[in-house]
Amino acid sequence: MADGGRVGSVNAEPQIASVMVRALRPHQWAKNLLLFVPLALTPDLLGDTARWVRLGWAFVAWSAIASLGYLVNDWLDLESDRADPAKRDRPFASGALSPATGAAAGGILAVVGVGVAWFFAPVTFVLYLVGYLATTLLYSRWLKRVLLVDVLVLAGFYTARLLAGGAAVEITLTPWLLAFSLFLFLGLALVKRYSELRRLGVGDAVAESVSRRAYRAADAPLVMAFGTASVYLSVLVLCLYINDADTDGQYRRVEALWFLAPLLLYWVSRMWVLASRGEIGGDPVAFAVRDPASLATGALMGAVVAIAVGF
Repeated sequence: MADGGRVGSVNAEPQIASVMVRALRPHQWAKNLLLFVPLALTPDLLGDTARWVRLGWAFVAWSAIASLGYLVNDWLDLESDRADPAKRDRPFASGALSPATGAAAGGILAVVGVGVAWFFAPVTFVLYLVGYLATTLLYSRWLKRVLLVDVLVLAGFYTARLLAGGAAVEITLTPWLLAFSLFLFLGLALVKRYSELRRLGVGDAVAESVSRRAYRAADAPLVMAFGTASVYLSVLVLCLYINDADTDGQYRRVEALWFLAPLLLYWVSRMWVLASRGEIGGDPVAFAVRDPASLATGALMGAVVAIAVGF
């Protein structure tokens, strides 16, 4: 009997670790790669190793705080998640993770995130990080239930990563990049909401869950119209940026950047087609990091930028 108890406790450790990993959602850390974009788009500083290392620490700090936000969000949504077939298996909703364990993990994440940022990044980055955390908590508690404000805040979260990445390495973002990110990320946030609305037909429990976000099933066509318009505006901003006279002096082969336009058009159009088919379960970024076509498109876009820079 003693041996059986000991084996059970040994098996419990990897199970708890697996549950904790699911609760922290490390696959969502892919969004934090946006921190590296400002430096990656500054050809004159690409060889600055110190800045890349600083961004590495910034990535660690932001990922810790983002995971803290996911923990808080899942704890606040515990009851509604239990009623949602797509979310009932989340650690808090399923009972696999206790609130006490989640609170302890959250405290550790807060210390790690703010501590790493404080020691390895400028104060401006720390302010962005703390502001992001505060807005995340406000979003989880209230803003996600305000019609259309929720998607604007989600788009702001993406843009905040760009701003924070620039602050970490002391690079000021151009108005072009800010406008591009606003339209693109608003479109992706609307993909997320549209995908949730597509699931309204599953049952009353799902309808109740989504209605708490102030959307109705009848809103789906309008949400799609907003979302498609937004992502295509981002492509237009990209084209205007490439055609801008100041852009020409920043790249050795600026004409190569035009290949970005059809690649981006393909990707955003495909995302919306898949969303209309109900093939994107929720977060489009989480879908994209597992989607071979999205990964291939991203690799091609990276290669285009590298050619334009002159590698």
